[in-house]
Amino acid sequence: MDFRKLSELDLKDKKVLLRLDLNVPLRDGKITDDTRIQAAIPTIKYLLQHTKKIAMMSHLGRPDGEVMPEYSLKPVGERLAELLGLEVVFVE
Repeated sequence: MDFRKLSELDLKDKKVLLRLDLNVPLRDGKITDDTRIQAAIPTIKYLLQHTKKIAMMSHLGRPDGEVMPEYSLKPVGERLAELLGLEVVFVE
């Protein structure tokens, strides 16, 4: 299957839902390896420059349908904010 590149799409004034694999390792609520977050930064920056709004979604761990605080993406949102130098609104 062929996929078009982001640069080939007309994204002006569009709202984009970006599904990311941000399943990063945590220890005591702290990220121990942010490689996956770092890898997403160029795509996020591109979309910030070329779209109206971005909503990002991901998952962490395998909570088996239950809400479990240890699988919160809040530390990921905080790290994204640090790397982007922007406010990231986190929705539970």
